[in-house]
Amino acid sequence: MQHSLVINVPCKINLHLSVGPRREDGYHALKSIFLALDWGDRLCLEMKGPEGFWELSCDLLPDTEENLVTKAVQLFRERSGDMRGLSCRLEKRVPTGSGLGAGSSDAAMTLIALNRLLSNPLSREDLLSLALRLGSDVPFFIDAGCAWVEGRGEILKALPLPKELYFVLVIPPIHSNTKEAFDALDRQRLEGLLFKESPPFEALLAALDHDPAQWPYYNDFLPALMGRDDVEAREYSRLIDSLRAAGASYCGLSGSGSACFGVFRSSERAVEATFILKKHWKEV
Repeated sequence: MQHSLVINVPCKINLHLSVGPRREDGYHALKSIFLALDWGDRLCLEMKGPEGFWELSCDLLPDTEENLVTKAVQLFRERSGDMRGLSCRLEKRVPTGSGLGAGSSDAAMTLIALNRLLSNPLSREDLLSLALRLGSDVPFFIDAGCAWVEGRGEILKALPLPKELYFVLVIPPIHSNTKEAFDALDRQRLEGLLFKESPPFEALLAALDHDPAQWPYYNDFLPALMGRDDVEAREYSRLIDSLRAAGASYCGLSGSGSACFGVFRSSERAVEATFILKKHWKEV
C-alpha cells in the first residue's frame, strides 16, 4: 500500500459560457464548454499520525473547515469509514478569483488522491456524488478533459478534446468575485446590455474541429466587464487586444474572470506570444 502520493491539479478554462436569466432558485442556467489544462496546483498527501488525525498546510489558504480540501477529506472519511491519519500539503499556483476553477479542482483531486492512496474504496459514482456535494463545478474535475456543462454546472456531457491547440493564459492583477460578477451582469442586462441566445449544442460541438478563428464561442461576462467605465475594464480591453496582437486565433475570458486566454495553432507561436505578453503581465 502507498503511504504518500503527489498529484497535479488541473485548472480549467471556459471555451464558451452563456449565462441565462436568474432563475427562481437564485441561480443562473449556464451553457458552457469546460476544458481542463495541464497546469494548476499541486497536492501532496501522506499517511501520517494517529487514527482520525488530519492536517492541511498551504501558504495561501486558511487551515479552516471552510476550505474545500478539508471538506473533501471529511466527506471522503464519512463515506469510506477510513480514518487513518493524513497530512496534506497544497501548493497553490492558480490565484483565487481567476475563473480557472482551482478551488473546485483542489477538492476533486483530493477525493481522487485519497481514493488512490487508500486502495480505491470508493467507486467513480461515489466520487461524483461527493464532488457534487462540494460544489457545482467539482464533478467536472473527477474526469477532467473536455465537457459540455449545463444547469448550475452539475449537468455534464463528455466532449472530444480539441486537437493540436496551444493555450496561453494571462492572469491580470484583478480578483473577480463570482457573485458580484453575476449581479453586475444582471444589472447591465436590465440597463440594456443585449441578451445573446447560445448557439445550438450541435453547432458548438462541431466547431471544436474548426480553426479557432472561426469559433462561434463567447463568454457573456466579457462584454459586461469591458463595458464598464473603470480601470479594470480598460485592463481587460488591453489584455484581449494584446492577445490578438500576439497572434491568438481566438481570445476569451475564463469563468467570470479574471484570467484571459489565447488559442494558438502552433507551439512556436504560443511560446513567442508568452515572451511578448510577459513584458506587460506578471502571471503568464
